[in-house]
Amino acid sequence: MSAGQGSTGNVLAAICSFFIPGLGQLVQGRFWLALVMFVLAAILWIVWLGWIIHLWSILDAAMFKPKV
Repeated sequence: MSAGQGSTGNVLAAICSFFIPGLGQLVQGRFWLALVMFVLAAILWIVWLGWIIHLWSILDAAMFKPKV
């Protein structure tokens, strides 16, 4: 499977992050970034700014390129 923007793995990760911020990063094996995104989104949704982190999570998962 190819890695990088538009690959099947990244599309799946972006879809996961669409439903739960950070889940896509977790699927990609990036535990700490997933935790940060999930916690920030949870905190910011209290004041209706969680959508910023939510979108960041989706875009980050979709455009992730693993280091070779």
